Amino acid sequence: MTDTSANGVSSPVKGNKNRLSLGKLLLEGRAFFALILIIAVFSYLSPNYFTASNFLIMASHVAIYGILAIGMLFVVLNGGIDLSVGSILALCGVVAGFFMQGVELHVFGVILYPPVWAVVVLTCALGALIGAVNGVLVAYFRVPAFVATLGVMYVARGFALLMTNGLTYNNLAGRPELGNTGFDWLGFNRLFGIPISVLVLAAIAIVAGIVLSRSSFGRWLYASGGNERAADLSGVPVKRVKVTVYTLSGMLSAVAGLVLASQLTSAGPTAGTTYELTAIAAVVIGGAALTGGRGNVRGTMLGAFVIGFLSDGLVIIGVSSYWQTVFTGAVIVLAVLLNSIQYRGRRGATK
Repeated sequence: MTDTSANGVSSPVKGNKNRLSLGKLLLEGRAFFALILIIAVFSYLSPNYFTASNFLIMASHVAIYGILAIGMLFVVLNGGIDLSVGSILALCGVVAGFFMQGVELHVFGVILYPPVWAVVVLTCALGALIGAVNGVLVAYFRVPAFVATLGVMYVARGFALLMTNGLTYNNLAGRPELGNTGFDWLGFNRLFGIPISVLVLAAIAIVAGIVLSRSSFGRWLYASGGNERAADLSGVPVKRVKVTVYTLSGMLSAVAGLVLASQLTSAGPTAGTTYELTAIAAVVIGGAALTGGRGNVRGTMLGAFVIGFLSDGLVIIGVSSYWQTVFTGAVIVLAVLLNSIQYRGRRGATK
């Protein structure tokens, strides 16, 4: 399509604008289009893929990645990174398993069996505490986020191994006579036919979206992530925001650990290995900038579903686990490349 000027010479301006608009739409909606393509391809390759029951099963798997990814999104929006989320997940799962197995008090010769709600509260508090340690190291001691969270990753994983001696806590359903049953409810039960873990993810995503878009904290987070120095001069409590985002990441890692342990009815010290990379991948695929200040919950959820549906689809059609790693890595590299193109164009437009 062209414009015709007064002297009869045609101009391709409108055609260029249309192509640019289409390219921008495809670039910004890449996670959504990728998810649709994945569903279409695997539905064609396997008749068992495009069924309501399979989608619900896959969504319950995605819930763990999604919960971790929302916590990671807060950190990435702040311009940081959190490599400890997988280890926090494992440690919190192990702690939950420890409490569900009973706490033996040798002095009094008794074994305490805390109720499930107390186990959940204590586990989430532990995750928040570890996340706060990350935040304090980064905000007040100015330790680079990569280094601080890498160190905490090893410490948390080490404590999980020490607590279990490298073994796994099994049979976490509880004992009816002791009143601590119901731990498996989070991983197995359904409400209106939807897995509880998926509903937990949806609730967390809705709350996170409201916090980012409608609260002062959300504005502070985007401001400090976009330009920390300018935000500090504008009166934004930059250090407090930084500690808060790492605390939230740690707490959501604990929630993911509870969901995983409940689904497996067991908790082991090796759980969550490389999950931090999956969470980062979901955030990046969803369009967030690793430099901070850009991203949203909607994109991150789409990124988590892209990874989860891709992994489960490869399993369903019988692809080797080695090739699954290759495909997942290729998707991550492509997402980072597209992010670079998208935000480089924006930077160029503002110059």
